[in-house]
Amino acid sequence: MDKKVAIDGNSAIAEGVRLARAQVVAAYPITPQTPMVERVADFIDEGRLDAKYIAVESEHSALSAVVGAALMGTRTFTATAGAGLALMHEIVGVAAGNRLPIVMGIANRALPSPWSLQVDHSDTMAEKDMGWIQLYASNCQEALDYTLLAYRIGEEVRLPVMVCIDGFFLTHTTEVAELPDQEKVDRFLPAYDRGDVYLDPDNPMTINQLNSAETFTELRYAHNQALNEVINLFPKIAEEFKDIFGRQHSLCRDFECEDADVVVVTLGSSSGTARKVVQRMRANGMKAGALQVSCFRPFPKEDVIGKLKGAKSVAVIDRSWALGTDGPLSQEIKSAFHSAGIDIPIYNFVAGLGGRDLNEKTIENVIHSTVELVEKDEKRLYPIWIDVKKEVI
Repeated sequence: MDKKVAIDGNSAIAEGVRLARAQVVAAYPITPQTPMVERVADFIDEGRLDAKYIAVESEHSALSAVVGAALMGTRTFTATAGAGLALMHEIVGVAAGNRLPIVMGIANRALPSPWSLQVDHSDTMAEKDMGWIQLYASNCQEALDYTLLAYRIGEEVRLPVMVCIDGFFLTHTTEVAELPDQEKVDRFLPAYDRGDVYLDPDNPMTINQLNSAETFTELRYAHNQALNEVINLFPKIAEEFKDIFGRQHSLCRDFECEDADVVVVTLGSSSGTARKVVQRMRANGMKAGALQVSCFRPFPKEDVIGKLKGAKSVAVIDRSWALGTDGPLSQEIKSAFHSAGIDIPIYNFVAGLGGRDLNEKTIENVIHSTVELVEKDEKRLYPIWIDVKKEVI
């Protein structure tokens, strides 16, 4: 029977791993991800999850271990944050290139330097083009649900998935969420079947061998096609998820966008804050809207264009940095609109770095600044760092 529980984001992903019946888990502790794998280890110790837990000496080894396990045809899980993900970089490519549906929980944490334990999306944005699916949750319920969706989608297209939650803002924040019944999960997510593509001592094969220029491009192309297939697959699986669990998920979630003068676009936990700000602004007569991008890779260009094309202007908030150019989310949206030949003013705002609160006041400032820029017909080639404290510089 489904039950409502008080749960934090780390535990929500851990519950998703338990319900998915992961078989091999390997991880190395790093703030703010550590409680996530501690909870998974507890499930194994308590006999609530029949899985092998591998204690390793680094994040590089953690991902390497689950790559090996996934090549044997097992359902796997690992987790990390910040510099831990950066240390995995080489194996991030190995996992994706070998088409292994590993699920990795990410407690988003700013990359150094300066050092920070707090959230921004620079860690996962540094890996955005490595061929993994990337899902960004805005609350603890989504963290759990996206973990289940990650296994189902990843195993269908044979690609790894990052389930990303904002460090501390979600990892250590307790909310009410619905924990689904195991029977329902088993219906949605049957046992993983890798077919005949796995390492078998009785039928040896070579995997991940050196490739020449004769085949490298074609393998990359096939990988890209599989990743893009997620755009078509996600809505179908999300509909099945809704039928079983009663909750709707989508590639991106729009709120009051249809007639908006300005739509603010976000990733992660700030999406709920943005909706609250929009609701209040609407009540005060301002036509604002909000768009939450849930699936960043592959980027859902058609969905985003469809939900934003009626807006008079767009404000994209990047909780990440791409020094010297636009933030990653802004780059995607501007590229999509340019390719589609749609001319809407799109402004990029950088905010919430290194754990700075991306709060209602900041989002209000973003919306008001966008309205002013449009009224002045002012163009901006570079991002606006909206929450910079000038006195600190």
